Amino acid sequence: MTENRSALVSIRHRAGDFADMLRGRWDRAKIWQRYVVYIALVVFALILPAPWIGSFMSPESDWTTILIHPIGTYMLLAIGLNVVVGQAGLLDLGYVAFFAIGGYSLAYFGTEYGWDFWATLVMGTLITGVAGVVLGAPTLRLRGDYLAIVTLGFGEIVRITANNTDAIGGARGITNIPHPPPLFGMEFALDPAPYYYLILAVIIVVIVFAKRLEKSRVGRAWAAIREDEDAAELMGVPTFKFKLLAFMIGAMIGGLAGTVWAGKVIFIEPNNFPFILSATILSAVVLGGAGNIPGVMLGAFLIAWIPERLRFLADYRILIFGAVLVVMMAYRPEGILPSTRRRAELAEGSGGMGTMGAEVAAPTAAPEVAE
Repeated sequence: MTENRSALVSIRHRAGDFADMLRGRWDRAKIWQRYVVYIALVVFALILPAPWIGSFMSPESDWTTILIHPIGTYMLLAIGLNVVVGQAGLLDLGYVAFFAIGGYSLAYFGTEYGWDFWATLVMGTLITGVAGVVLGAPTLRLRGDYLAIVTLGFGEIVRITANNTDAIGGARGITNIPHPPPLFGMEFALDPAPYYYLILAVIIVVIVFAKRLEKSRVGRAWAAIREDEDAAELMGVPTFKFKLLAFMIGAMIGGLAGTVWAGKVIFIEPNNFPFILSATILSAVVLGGAGNIPGVMLGAFLIAWIPERLRFLADYRILIFGAVLVVMMAYRPEGILPSTRRRAELAEGSGGMGTMGAEVAAPTAAPEVAE
């Protein structure tokens, strides 16, 4: 048993060293080399719906449809939740509420008032931003598990309110949600390909936006809050303002994902937005490596794709998927592709989750002896 554990620890260290080596090379890469990689990734994403790829990735389902939902949707949600959890260190268990608000915004304004998809996309994003401020203003003075419980409750309140409000369909939901109008000659109707390219374009824009934020003064303030909120406050960082900003931006990205998704599915109802979706997206962020955008995207891809790829195993696929997650969390708690800063935080005992994990002992710490 000891030998097996030592082998697993050795593999974990090697994986970490390999990831650090790649990150070091990337940090030393020239601008033109980075852009070559970016262009190659975009080209690969454009050809990803190809049938020869789908025949392996999803032999029992339509691959392009899966790329839209759950893969594309989960990636977009994971990037948004990463702003809140990965960058600002705030544990949000009700993130599905913003996804729901965005979806219902398109459904309501599109069916009741005949609004254009693009106008409703902007409106839904703004509404979810306001919802993020409304939730964050009275609750962000809380920390840790108290904040987690409040956000969990907010997610359930939104779902139950939608279920009991006849003006937005109640338990029946809303049907005949309008598709996006034709764009660049592409018709958004039965063909899933235009929706894939739409959500791909949205993901690229959000990645650029989130990356610029990460490297800005705002991103540095979030990192300081995540590492030690009290120390950041003492150093003059207006922590409440920056935490509220993180909640608002994360909410807007979640609402954007909900709006795009609703335009594809045509019909939504309250049961589309359960708590388990928030937990799933949070799992994707932690699995991939909180604080690192490529990591959370990889985590979201795996969370969405593995159950679909194992569909031939019927109900056993969920059991196998859960076992894989447990093994990953046991032997790679920092995630598959963690940021260097977050990996150092975890090694120091912060738990990689800001104040939520501040009481977690470092992996190398010796147990205390009771007096």
